[in-house]
Amino acid sequence: MDPQQIKAALGAGLLSFPVTPFDAENRFAPEPYKKHVAWLSGFNAPVLFAAGGTGEFFSLSPNEIPGIVRAAKEAAGETAIVWGCGYGTEIAVGIAKSVEKAGGDGILLLPHYLIDAPQEGLYRHVRAVCDATGMGVMVYNRDNSVLQPDTLARLCDDCPNLVGFKDGTGDIALVRQVTAKMGDRLTYLGGMPTAELFAEAYLGAGFTTYSSAVLNFVPALANRFYAALRAGNRTTCEDILKSFFYPFMELRGRRKGYAVAAVKAGVRLVGFEPGPVRAPLDDLTDAECGILQDLIDRHR
Repeated sequence: MDPQQIKAALGAGLLSFPVTPFDAENRFAPEPYKKHVAWLSGFNAPVLFAAGGTGEFFSLSPNEIPGIVRAAKEAAGETAIVWGCGYGTEIAVGIAKSVEKAGGDGILLLPHYLIDAPQEGLYRHVRAVCDATGMGVMVYNRDNSVLQPDTLARLCDDCPNLVGFKDGTGDIALVRQVTAKMGDRLTYLGGMPTAELFAEAYLGAGFTTYSSAVLNFVPALANRFYAALRAGNRTTCEDILKSFFYPFMELRGRRKGYAVAAVKAGVRLVGFEPGPVRAPLDDLTDAECGILQDLIDRHR
């Protein structure tokens, strides 16, 4: 896809980011991955984010990336694949080039590694990645990489292939300023952990969609919530929040890293083989998996 096509796809519906499966030797497991990606592609997600945060991008080595991109593309059919990208600028540039060569459709630029940076540094970092590829690029505002509206406007002027803005700050005042300033120049995507918890607030700020982690294992429920959100059906949204998302939030909040591990556990519980999370994360306990299984069974 060219940048404008991926921009349109990003705004076309509910999105998700599949988990990355590993085998008993902690290696990428392509066959379980392709099986899960193919299944997800049947649930109307116009874009899947391969190896985003929930896909444990941070635990992958750059030389693993081309094989995972090719596996995702092979399984996804007509569904576009946008790839996680990050670390320092030189590594991020290399990843962007390798994803493009392997057939990816776009880049989600995750926060750079470790250190806080000034706005000029963030501008140069994002521009270097955009300049390195002909694919569409979406920036992910969160943690130590928070672009201010004026910096984002400069990047929009200088980088024609910058097509999207994903927010994980929860700062509604900031994101409303961004949507007001950039208008339809970008596609806007909610990116808070368990995004459904924040979806109504982000919709009011001009974000028409978000990436759903739980689509990995309860896709019908995720789509039902999204449909109710877009239809303005607050009663249905509140019912689903109370019956599923708030209990899931309580489970997710038990330990650091469970925003990823709980999703991978959910994928396992619905019949796929995602393997364990990689260190430094840790998997749910057997008792916690039992709690999650009950929650899934009540919402399939």
